[in-house]
Amino acid sequence: MPLFKKKHGATGVERQRQQKELFAFNKTVEHGFPHKPTALAYDHVLKLIAIGTESGVIKIYGTPGVEFLGVHDGDSPVWQLFFLPNQGRVISLLQDNSLHLWEINIVDGSYCLEEVKSYALEGRLKKISVCCLSADSKLLYLGTEGGNIYLLDVDKMELSENIIYQDVVMQNVPDDYKVNPGPVESIAMHPGNPDKLLIGYNRGLIVIWDSNDFHAEHTFVSSQELQNLCWHRDGTQFTSAHNDGSYTVWKADETSPEKEPIIPYGPFPCKPITKLLSLTTKSEPFLIFNGGMPRASYGDRHGVTIIQGKTHTVLDFTSKVIDFFVMSNMDPKQEYDDPHTLVVLAEEEIVFIDLLTEGWPSFTLPYLSALHSSAIISSHHVSNVTEELWDKLIAAGEAQSGSTATQRDWPLNGGRNLAEPPMHHDLLLTGHEDGTIRFWDASTISLKFLYKLDTSNLFLTDADANGQAGGADGEEDEWPPFRKVGTFDPFSDDPRLGIQKIAMCPLTGTLVAAGSAGQVMYMKMGTDEVERKVEHFQTKIVGEQDKFVWRGHEALPIKEDSVKLPVGFQAEFTIQCEPPAAITSLSLQSTWGLTAVGTSHGFALFDNVHRAIIGARCTLNPNDLSATGENLSRKKSFKKSLRASIRRLRRRRAPGAEKPKTSPRRGEANASPDHREASGDADMAPMERRIEARTEESKTSMVRFLYFANTFVRDSHTATPSLWVGTNMGAILIYTLNVPEESKRGELSVSAEIAKEIRLKHGAPVVSLVVVDHDTYPLPDPIEVQNERAKPPNMTGHSVIICTEEQFKVFALPSLKPTRKAKLTAHDGSKVRKVAFINFRSRSNETYSENCITCLTNLGELSIYSIPRLKKQGGYDALHEANKNGIQSLIFTSRGEGFYLLSPSEFERFSLSARNITEPMCMVDLPDDSRLPDGDNQPAAEGGEEVAAAATAEAEPAAEEQQEVVEEVAAAAEAPEEESAPPPAAPEPEPAPVVEDTPVPIQMDDDDDDGPPMPMPEQTPEELVSEVDRLLAESGISMEGETEDSMHEITLDEVKDYGKDDSAILAEP
Repeated sequence: MPLFKKKHGATGVERQRQQKELFAFNKTVEHGFPHKPTALAYDHVLKLIAIGTESGVIKIYGTPGVEFLGVHDGDSPVWQLFFLPNQGRVISLLQDNSLHLWEINIVDGSYCLEEVKSYALEGRLKKISVCCLSADSKLLYLGTEGGNIYLLDVDKMELSENIIYQDVVMQNVPDDYKVNPGPVESIAMHPGNPDKLLIGYNRGLIVIWDSNDFHAEHTFVSSQELQNLCWHRDGTQFTSAHNDGSYTVWKADETSPEKEPIIPYGPFPCKPITKLLSLTTKSEPFLIFNGGMPRASYGDRHGVTIIQGKTHTVLDFTSKVIDFFVMSNMDPKQEYDDPHTLVVLAEEEIVFIDLLTEGWPSFTLPYLSALHSSAIISSHHVSNVTEELWDKLIAAGEAQSGSTATQRDWPLNGGRNLAEPPMHHDLLLTGHEDGTIRFWDASTISLKFLYKLDTSNLFLTDADANGQAGGADGEEDEWPPFRKVGTFDPFSDDPRLGIQKIAMCPLTGTLVAAGSAGQVMYMKMGTDEVERKVEHFQTKIVGEQDKFVWRGHEALPIKEDSVKLPVGFQAEFTIQCEPPAAITSLSLQSTWGLTAVGTSHGFALFDNVHRAIIGARCTLNPNDLSATGENLSRKKSFKKSLRASIRRLRRRRAPGAEKPKTSPRRGEANASPDHREASGDADMAPMERRIEARTEESKTSMVRFLYFANTFVRDSHTATPSLWVGTNMGAILIYTLNVPEESKRGELSVSAEIAKEIRLKHGAPVVSLVVVDHDTYPLPDPIEVQNERAKPPNMTGHSVIICTEEQFKVFALPSLKPTRKAKLTAHDGSKVRKVAFINFRSRSNETYSENCITCLTNLGELSIYSIPRLKKQGGYDALHEANKNGIQSLIFTSRGEGFYLLSPSEFERFSLSARNITEPMCMVDLPDDSRLPDGDNQPAAEGGEEVAAAATAEAEPAAEEQQEVVEEVAAAAEAPEEESAPPPAAPEPEPAPVVEDTPVPIQMDDDDDDGPPMPMPEQTPEELVSEVDRLLAESGISMEGETEDSMHEITLDEVKDYGKDDSAILAEP
């Protein structure tokens, strides 16, 4: 037997270089609306806004494409934010009474938001209640709970020696009001005199303070508790807002109010007015305030009131209003404020209101959209949408907005977007609880909303049956004059409307959506509004002979009359699966005109051309209690769990029971030695763990995956269309499809007959599968080949890769002989949750690429495996294993990127590709004298073009980086003992809100490539010697017995081949 086995492909050093060129994990951008916002700020010079959140995050936005992110240490919420105008700086006040100075600086050639200084006030009486920035932005006035006001030097982030003591302020207060005025509630700078400021205390005391002479110039006393103060533009008047829903106008030189307090929604008790602005125009002035609603009738409403002359509107929000500001003319030389845009931050959305256009319409948001307008249930990514379909989507979205959206340009235009325009159009589709599908532009970092498709108009919902449609608009037209704004609506008319699965063909403009009650809707893009009756079909997946009783919800009744279908995707027909369980899998084959749907009871195949059910099959397991739709008995489950626990305790206390010598690895808590012995698995590898048997209550009958492929099923000579069905009990059903030629497709229908069946021994749920050709390329969709968007497949040497929750396995076609296998659960206890097959292209060599399997496990790890060798190429800790929603929602794209829900309102975008990275590339132009020269991180005013050029060229590796890579790899080659050693066991991670993006170390093999080696520089003699030493060291290492020759010996999967004589034709039961 020869000592060495010849290995083909790249050497170890070259392979590591290839991996650096192909794979790189990066969290790139957060899409959507910040979760639980707490603060809002606006830079009127740079035209930037900042939003702070409860988790200590600061996000800054400007023109579309300009975004910056900063995260505080610790978990204290952001309470207030203050921009230093025209400086690219923002100060954050946290709930723990600490202040932090952030700057937009150049770091490593790109602009980012970084914290540079901080300061904390200690003491109960120094708890900050309100802040105000001085006119020159050099001081920050800090009002406290104790009543004193401290002055913070912004540049040094230190307190000034000057303090406005409450005792000094009280010296000029009338004798009959010599009481404790309470905490400082509001501070406002005089619009014309920077030395004067307005100070308001909680119990109604108001003082005009002269900071130059350090004394109180005028004192005012209100009978109601104070909430907010605002100056009028000329500085001769100011307005105070109070906790009884009233506001009062005062003259600056008179101690008594100009008018009696006004309660806009009185005389009955009202809620406090928390913030108020008075703004002047050439015509009537604006009065804008938050709150003040009547407690008894509208105490639960969240409104912002706009009053201009006789025009009176209450903007009605579905979530609590956090803060608001108005974009206006800030030039002190101008006579009027001339407000043009109102910005309102609510708990679940942000709304921009056009104050120049009649009716005060809203702006269409280019970013910061409320993704969770209705709860997101599913998502689907579509790459490379055709220009024709894209234009139709844009037109459909514009037709929807109509007169409700303003035509003005987006007012927030700060900063510069340096990213190149996208070369292709990508879509992200989100399915929602209320039956809507929203279309988002995923080509850039902004994730702009394009179009909303509503499927609820096809059905009769619970709201229709109860006569709730239409609401009570008549009452709202009276008083107060409410007007619904925003898109956030957490209420669903019927939970059965929820969109569970989405499939789309961008070349034919076909969309198929499946819901929570077994409804499937087949839609085509339409450019004109139509009114027609939508055809309806019903398929029984479970027949009467199965003696099955469905105890879940009823199916949604279809509307029998004609339905108005607006411009956009319009329903052609609907399919109702019986029983009406939620759709669990969906597949669309546009070329053949077929749609396959799966539920927890079986699957059905539908002919889209003839609009007929081809057939259905029930996969129901008699022991599968969960498939009835009835809630399982907790009492029964508890008894089973208790019995099992007692048995385990008895076995452990038995005299012959052995204790484990080492602690289990992560995810191995349930793998005990006695369990391994009881299973009788004597031939199990030492580093593997026995997989516990699944409970009888798992949904074993669920159809998990559906796949169409034109491949070799019966013999190796003729490729036939086929349908592959993967179930939750590890079964794969293979059906051959008789699809007529395209010329006869309208005359002849499609038929299906079962050809083969695979039952995997380990019985793990089938997550995904794919057929690959001899060149390791997954078979492309035939319509992609027809439109020259993909090269024709190699119709020789096909294999199928079956991915279950516990392992990946390769079978040769048509023999279905297993050739390779990669175990996951047996090695580290992880379970596969998501799988995709992606072509990774090198970032420096456009002609080189590799096809790989990317997967996400229940531990939150993203892994990459080669095809077909199933060698692990990399692993990355992307999500915390406790983030179940994020793991469940993750989807991959065809270019090596992905999305998952960071929160109910945010998508985190990430990339596994070193070439395809969608991230912010932007800058902010600052004047030369915007900051004092007290740091080395000042962004230069000049040289912006050079920074832009460097940012746009960031995708290409720099010469220095390449040299570092070469040195690093050479050093690795000189130390073969360290390279061949297994990686140390990772310690148990502590739960933390922030997950480290650290790659998991893996051991590399020389034969770890699956294609021709990428052109590389010649090795030095030292590298060659090190490589030979490494190979000699490896020659004595065992390969754990898993060779290609022995692979079939350990495989005990059951494969059933249906001959042509005994083949079963797929038909309805």
